Amino acid sequence: MTKPTELFGIHLFNDDAMRRTLPESVYQKLQHTIRDGKTLDSAIADTVAQAMKTWAQSLGATHYTHWFQPMTGRTGEKHEAFLTLDNEGRPIELFSGKNLTIGEPDASSFPTGGLRATFEARGYTAWDCTSPAFIKETNGGKTLCIPTAFCSYNGEALDMKTPLLRSMQALEEAAKRILALFGDPPKRVLPTVGAEQEYFLIDKRLYQQRKDLIYTGRTLFGAKPPKGQELSDHYFGSIRRQIANFMRDIDIELWKLGIVAKTRHYEVAPGQYELAPLFATVNIATDQNQLIMEVLEEVANRYDLVCLLHEKPFSYFNGSGKHNNWSLMTSDGVNLFEPGDTPHANLQFLLFFVAVVSAVDRYADLLRLSAATYSNDLRLGMQEAPPAIISLFVGEQMRDILNQIEAGALLSSKQADHLDTGVVTLPKMLKDVTDRNRTSPFAFTGNKFEFRMVGSSESIAEPNIVLNTIVADRLNAYADELTHSLHLIYDIKRLLQREVQQHKRILFDGNGYSEEWVQEAKKRELGIYPTTIDVLPCLLAEKNMEVFMKHRVFTRSEILSRYEVRVNHYITYAQIEANTMVNMMEKDILPAVLRYIREVASAYNQVCQAGFERKALRLSQRLGHLLHLYDEGSRLTQQLQGLLSQRQRDPITFELAKSYQDQVLPLMKALREIADAMECLVPRDSWPFPTYGDLVFRS
Repeated sequence: MTKPTELFGIHLFNDDAMRRTLPESVYQKLQHTIRDGKTLDSAIADTVAQAMKTWAQSLGATHYTHWFQPMTGRTGEKHEAFLTLDNEGRPIELFSGKNLTIGEPDASSFPTGGLRATFEARGYTAWDCTSPAFIKETNGGKTLCIPTAFCSYNGEALDMKTPLLRSMQALEEAAKRILALFGDPPKRVLPTVGAEQEYFLIDKRLYQQRKDLIYTGRTLFGAKPPKGQELSDHYFGSIRRQIANFMRDIDIELWKLGIVAKTRHYEVAPGQYELAPLFATVNIATDQNQLIMEVLEEVANRYDLVCLLHEKPFSYFNGSGKHNNWSLMTSDGVNLFEPGDTPHANLQFLLFFVAVVSAVDRYADLLRLSAATYSNDLRLGMQEAPPAIISLFVGEQMRDILNQIEAGALLSSKQADHLDTGVVTLPKMLKDVTDRNRTSPFAFTGNKFEFRMVGSSESIAEPNIVLNTIVADRLNAYADELTHSLHLIYDIKRLLQREVQQHKRILFDGNGYSEEWVQEAKKRELGIYPTTIDVLPCLLAEKNMEVFMKHRVFTRSEILSRYEVRVNHYITYAQIEANTMVNMMEKDILPAVLRYIREVASAYNQVCQAGFERKALRLSQRLGHLLHLYDEGSRLTQQLQGLLSQRQRDPITFELAKSYQDQVLPLMKALREIADAMECLVPRDSWPFPTYGDLVFRS
C-alpha cells in the first residue's frame, strides 16, 4: 500500500500544486487573497485557469464543474468538457479565466423560498479561491471540481457558502477589534471546525427490499428485535474485516482530497460508525464534510453496502449526529479559546469566552434553529442525543472562574490532578481540569466549543453561520464599549462581571436528559423548543433578523426566503414519508397479513373438522388478534390517505407544516404501532421485507 504521505492531497489543487504550476508573481497574488483575505486580482484568472487545467488533465480529468451547495443540504454540479471545437471543427481543449471564476447553472429548480420565480432561471456561481479545487474520481472518470458560491441574477444568496463566508468576515472583523485592545492584531482571525460524522452501514441487498429506506432514508416500520444496544458491545468494538477494508478505502479517498480522518470507530448502535477529521477553517471544513458524506456513500457502494446518513434510520437504536467542534484561530497560530495555565488572569481569553456565553444565551433560539430539521426532530431529546433545550457546559475550572468574575475577585484557576488507578505498573496520568458532559448540547471542551445537536445529514454551514454571527455581534458590542476606555483593565473586568451576571442562566453542568432539568429550564426562562415547528418562527423574530442584517450575513429577503425553504422542506419530507407508509401498507404489509390470516383460518378449520375444536383456542385467539390488527391497519391507512389527499391541496404555509406535525405525524405513529404488532405475529418468511434483525445484525 502506498504511504499516506504519498497519497495525501494528490487530487487537491493545494499550495504545493499552486507553487509547482503557477508563476511566482501569480502565485503571490492568489495567496494575497487566500491567506490575507484581500480582493482577488481578476487579471490572474486566465493564468490560474490554464495551470489548473494542466494539473487536472495530468491526473486524468476530462471535465470541470462549479461545485456548489444549494439550500438542499447537499451539493450541485454541472459538468463541462474541456474538449471543444475551434472555428474549423478541429478538437481543442479550453478552460479560460472566465470558465474558472464564473458559471451559470440553472437557478429555477433549486429551493429559493420565493427569491426567484420558476421562470426566472438565471443564477451564477463564483469561484471561492479560499477553498482549494479538487479532483472527484468516480466510475465515470475524473472531474475537476471548483468550489463556488451560488447566487441569483439579483445577487441574493441561493446557497450555504455565501452567507458562511459573510459570517466569517463579520467574525474576523469583530475579533480583530478586540485583539487590537491588547496590541497589534494578527493579519487574520478565522473560525475553525472539526466535524465528527456518524453514519450507519447496511447490506445493499436488504436495503433494496425496503421502500422506506429507499424513499426516506429511514425505516418507517420495524418491530423491536430481541436484542438492541443494551449490552454496549458494539461501542468501540473490534472492527471486522469487511468494515476495516471499507474504512481503509475511505481513508485512501479522503487522503487524495487532502482530508485526514483522524479517528474511526464503532458507535453505540449496531451497524453505526463515526469518523472524525482534523480541524480546518470553517469554509474548508464545510466543504470537506460534504465530501466526506459523498465518499462514505460512494465507497459503501463498492462493498455492496449502503451508507445511511439519516438522523434516525432505526427506532429503538441511537440516531446519528454531527458534533461541530468550533474554535477561533489567528494567523499567528494562537487559539483564542486556549485558557493557558492561569485562565483567571488571561483577560483576552476571558473576553472571547464570555462573548460566547453571552451569545449562546441571547440567541439560544437561533442556535437551536440551526440544528432543527424534520429528521433531526426524531433524534434530539431522546435520551441518546442532547435535549432540545440550549444550555452551556463550561466545566469545573471555568465555572469556578465565572463565579469569581461574578463576585468581582479573580484570584485563582483550578489545576489538574493526577489520576490514581491503583495499579503501580500503569503510567501516571494528569487528569483534565474537568470531566465531560455528553448530555450538554453546547460544551466547552478545553480549547473549543462542541455543538452536539447538529444532525448527521445536515450541512454544517448553517450552525456555523449562526455561531460566527452571534459571537461577532457580542465581540463588536464589547469593542464598542471598550475602544475608548481610559481604564481598560478595570473596564474589562466590570464588563465581564456584568455579562456573567446577566447570562449565567445558560450555564448548566448537570444531567440534560432529566425531567428536573426541563423544570429548571422553565424556571430560568430558557427557550424550550422540542421540534422544528416550535422553533421555526424564531427566525422571523426581529432581534434575530436584525443580528443577521446588521452584520451583513443575510438581507431581510434572504432570511424570509430561508424561512419559506424550511417550511417547504418540512412539509415535503412529511408528505414523502406518509405517502410511503400508505404505499407499503397497501401493497406489502396488509396483503402479507391477509395471506397469513388465511393460513391461520385454514389451520383452525382443519383442527375443528378433526374434532379438536376445544383444543384450538390458541389458534382462535391468534386469528382474532390478527383480524383486529388487519382491520385497524386498514382503517388507519385509509384515514392517513384521506388526510394526505386533503392536505396536499392546501397552500404551502407554516400552518400547513404545523398541521402535519399535529395531525399527520400522530396518525403515522399509530399506524406504525399496528404494523409493528402485525410483524410480531407473522412468520419471518411471510413478512414482506427485511426486519430490524436482518438489517442491523446481518450487515
